[in-house]
Amino acid sequence: MDVSFLGGPQPQRGIGVVAPFDFALDRELWRWVPDDISLHVTRTPFVPVEVSLDLARMVSEHETLREAVRALSAVSPEVIAYACTSGSFVGGVAGEMAMTTAMTQAGEAPAMTTSGALLEALRELRVRRVAVITPYTGSVTDSLEDFVHAAGVEVSGRSYLGLTREIWRVGYRDVVNMAREATAADAPDALFISCTNLATYDVIPQLEAELRIPVLSANQVTVWKALRMIGKEAVGPYQALLDPAARASLEALSAIPPLPTVTAPEPTAAAATAGEESPLETTGGMVFPDDLGGGRPPG
Repeated sequence: MDVSFLGGPQPQRGIGVVAPFDFALDRELWRWVPDDISLHVTRTPFVPVEVSLDLARMVSEHETLREAVRALSAVSPEVIAYACTSGSFVGGVAGEMAMTTAMTQAGEAPAMTTSGALLEALRELRVRRVAVITPYTGSVTDSLEDFVHAAGVEVSGRSYLGLTREIWRVGYRDVVNMAREATAADAPDALFISCTNLATYDVIPQLEAELRIPVLSANQVTVWKALRMIGKEAVGPYQALLDPAARASLEALSAIPPLPTVTAPEPTAAAATAGEESPLETTGGMVFPDDLGGGRPPG
């Protein structure tokens, strides 16, 4: 069959992505990307170190990044994104800027990092106080807090899991529990979910509806910024960073007092006997993708 009349595949614009060697959420990145954009992903070399400040420094060494950028240059991306939060905040604000400069000089395209994208997103939303949640250890979380504070934004609350490996396996319920803990004591302007290896795509709209504040995540801000640099917009469900209507709705909701907390009903005698839990007790009324039978992306 002659298909030459089709003229070949549709033209694609490329974004180069440098990710740490253990990055497992390629599929999540693609979910924010419009159909006419391709992601070209490469990884830093493997090092036998657990997730820590030492690992963050190793995967963000300038020569490591230069080599990755040179490899990506073969496919002529329009922008290069370094998709690693800890690797781009571990050196502070000055370190992030130096990293971006090194990547830009190594290739023929402008470069950006996840942590740099976070700061731009906070400015975009006029955030002065942010709550942060991470899968990291306390020391790595401290470094994130220092980075945000140095950029002039106060960290109002935080929560972390203390993990040193396989972060991509963390489920949405853990993310929600951390979000509630980090925002319980004080009302921030926004919430940031750190780590590009932590799945967040499906949970962002539900957290925004519950917390009534914009919710940012590492992968979200990375793709948003990279696309913005080439004049494109990220796609996705109702999210304040991406959708002006969602942003306006959150601003309107923030002016309305929250409803009184409703105590979950006691389980029936039959349910108690069977050892069943009320859905409200286990999820706080939030619907998770796997509860609907649809599954969720890795992590």
